[in-house]
Amino acid sequence: MFDERRRQAALEELGILDTPPDERVDRVARLAKEMFGVPMVSVSLIDRDRQWRKAQIGLGGNEAPREDSFCDYTVSQDRTVVVEDASATDLFAENPFVTGDPHLRFYAGHPLHAPGGEPIGTLCVLDTEPHVLTDSQQDLLRDLAFWVQTELAQDADIDHAAVVQQALRPRVLPEVEGYTIAAGAAPRGMLAGDYFDFSRHGDALRVTLADAMGKGTGPALVAATVRASLRTAPERPLTTAVADVDRLLEDDLADTSMFVTAVVAELQPSTGELQVIDAGHSLAFVIRADRSWTPLRSTNLPLGMGMGVADPREPLTTTLEAGDTFICCSDGLLDVLDEDDPFAHVDRVLAALGPDGAVQEALRLANSDERATDDITVVVVRRDS
Repeated sequence: MFDERRRQAALEELGILDTPPDERVDRVARLAKEMFGVPMVSVSLIDRDRQWRKAQIGLGGNEAPREDSFCDYTVSQDRTVVVEDASATDLFAENPFVTGDPHLRFYAGHPLHAPGGEPIGTLCVLDTEPHVLTDSQQDLLRDLAFWVQTELAQDADIDHAAVVQQALRPRVLPEVEGYTIAAGAAPRGMLAGDYFDFSRHGDALRVTLADAMGKGTGPALVAATVRASLRTAPERPLTTAVADVDRLLEDDLADTSMFVTAVVAELQPSTGELQVIDAGHSLAFVIRADRSWTPLRSTNLPLGMGMGVADPREPLTTTLEAGDTFICCSDGLLDVLDEDDPFAHVDRVLAALGPDGAVQEALRLANSDERATDDITVVVVRRDS
């Protein structure tokens, strides 16, 4: 039984209405135009009182009235609808889309469904001349509609995952007396393989920046797994926490060939003692008050590559004195710094803008510089002078 309220709710839940064009959906529309030899194609979503087109060719706009539309009829029938010559049918001969613009004669549409099975729109091909559609062409139309449906559902899944990933980021940066802390992240796509995190246990502050190999859903899931593992039992020593992540990735993700570079640090604010475990990341530094640089690197492999369990990682230890700054970033930041001297670039920005301004400048470059091709994440902790 057709349930309009449920259908409309399913459409709105997808969050696709009024979104920008999508090249993946446009590609299917172009393919349909060529394969069916028609001048008009539409990927239509049936809203309350309109049909809104995620993609269209030859129809002159992204919206049309829902009332009397062929696509509304297809959605209500929830089946393939083929009208070879609309002017010769009792149902459509007086239809305003037939008697008026665009003067349709031929229509073939197949419903698009939400993940719950509700019909929410159509992929349709149209012409102002009659056509005969063979059984094999109807099968092709169904296959193309399923392709569009899969792309739309994937977009919705990614949107939901992006919301969850955003929620997992620290909502408020920790306030530590005597220190200025800033951090930020700019994903290259909808989902990031980078993440940063702060956690407190006792007087200590634990800082994490991790970068899962690749982009998209897979690395985002791995990054969330690393975050969850490091947040479990926060009282664990730094070496134990990192070894547990190693073990988790090796046990669960061995067949995926994925790995994670990371910097996990623990600061004792009262003394400035900073312990750092670098797992193949090599992008953690201390900028001293005299503006000299101390790299905090080790020969450790990335997490999940087999070294952590057999040979526990030993932290590097340094001290943040008054005026010193601990900075860690993902490798995407290197793409937008001065090629000849990236460290001087960072030094100038920090000196001019301070920790928070430096992070904001990095995110600005991530969103505006054409050289930015990867996620960019930055964490800055300065011991105030």
